[in-house]
Amino acid sequence: MIKFMFSKMNSLRPVFWSMALLGALVVLAPAAPFAATDAATPAGSKGFQICENQTYALCASARCFVFDGVSYCKCDVRKGDSISLPFNTKEGNVCDINADGVGNGYMVSTFSLPPEVLKKGGDKAIYTCPAETSTGSYAQCDGGICFRSTQGQEFPGLGKVAKGQIVCSCPITTADPSTAKVGYQIVGPYPCEKSFFKNCQAPKTSARTGATIYVGANTGTPRILTKELYGRVPPLNHCE
Repeated sequence: MIKFMFSKMNSLRPVFWSMALLGALVVLAPAAPFAATDAATPAGSKGFQICENQTYALCASARCFVFDGVSYCKCDVRKGDSISLPFNTKEGNVCDINADGVGNGYMVSTFSLPPEVLKKGGDKAIYTCPAETSTGSYAQCDGGICFRSTQGQEFPGLGKVAKGQIVCSCPITTADPSTAKVGYQIVGPYPCEKSFFKNCQAPKTSARTGATIYVGANTGTPRILTKELYGRVPPLNHCE
């Protein structure tokens, strides 16, 4: 029942971001930072689902607390269009399930472009962790379930959760350079800080209880989802 993000991210089921999406090719926004051109399309051309004008959780740039093999991420609550894998079930797709959560105390984590990574005025950047050397762990939050009861409360490892935030549960992926075909990306501070790249080489114990990790996704996923959702990709901050 409690699952969450972007193990999916070497399978890309995420936000910030998964190999599930890698085959289809899959951590962080208010109203669209630029005009959407295909938001009325029920599903994107690569099999993604666009949820129109819904309240959703945006986790692409979130920090997460690990407890008993699950990551709990402090995400932003947004309103507007977002995109996700469809996650079709007998109850409906991801958009249907998110809509049902309005009166039932939960919402779903989907993706839109986090404005904080925009080159114009953004104070965060997308950090790329290479497939050949990265051993860090990250959360994959696409399709993660988030609980409204966490809003305005204190949460272990995350501190105060503001009313405009929500805690989402996401699965964890630990990178393995011996099998990885692509790297992954997480969101960190901008201007670029070399020390933040330690999250790419963190030991496998980085997924232990009490650890702090970040939402991530297969390299290139943010740009692909942004293009699918808005029709184009604006200049973004990157740290390589």
